[in-house]
Amino acid sequence: MIAIRSVLFNVTWIMNIIVQMVVQTPYYLLAPFKQAEKVPKRWARTNHFFQRWIVGTKIEILGRENIPKDGQGALVAAKHQCNWDFYALNEIVPSAAFILKEQLMKIPFFGWYVGKLDHIPIRREDKGKAMRGMLSVSQQRLNEGRQIIIFPEGTRVAAGAPPAYRYGITRMYLDLDTPVVPVALNSGLYWPRHSYRRYAGVLRCAFLEPIQPGLDGETFAAELERRIEEGCEDLYLMATRDEHVPPMSAEVKAGVERARAREKARLEAADA
Repeated sequence: MIAIRSVLFNVTWIMNIIVQMVVQTPYYLLAPFKQAEKVPKRWARTNHFFQRWIVGTKIEILGRENIPKDGQGALVAAKHQCNWDFYALNEIVPSAAFILKEQLMKIPFFGWYVGKLDHIPIRREDKGKAMRGMLSVSQQRLNEGRQIIIFPEGTRVAAGAPPAYRYGITRMYLDLDTPVVPVALNSGLYWPRHSYRRYAGVLRCAFLEPIQPGLDGETFAAELERRIEEGCEDLYLMATRDEHVPPMSAEVKAGVERARAREKARLEAADA
């Protein structure tokens, strides 16, 4: 049954992309910026509907009070475990501007969509020059009151995999002098990498307390990684208590045990 539901959802997900692009692209490309922003948000909501109806995956957003308000510039540093993260974060955050690889701009249709919403492409091959350009454009987006979303590890990683955070987010934190909102999620449990299978349960995304400007680079990098990684482990623990528990790797199970130990320590401290 899982295999059938997974195949059906994957086909529906792809067809939804095609239909949305065929139906909405003319309007999207001609619409004013604020109206165009709503198009990919509607697409994300239809994906969520199909994921719940076909697979049985509910979506739960935690820490909504930490989501930047419309018109409030901020950096959003999110874990990245599967394709869900990209379109879902775009739907949740008021006016997202993603840091993404320039090669994506060359993909037909997708590149047009990205270009319309003034996301922030970067050529990794240029290194220092690319960083300076990214910082300059990022500052413009912040001044416009947009929320810049960056995946600090630079690519998708499997749930429970050892973290490998890059320096880019630290450089942005130091140069742009703006709060950074960490985002933890457990999407990789329900939408695993390199697998067609999709699982029922409660896919959770948690917006954590912002890290305010003023820390040195090393302290910030350590704090960001700690918050995101522990936040993900807390969500893995929550998943073990749901009606439908997805398959978990040995690495995820180890994270669950760490989260359980932290929970126990908090309860003991509260009772002391």
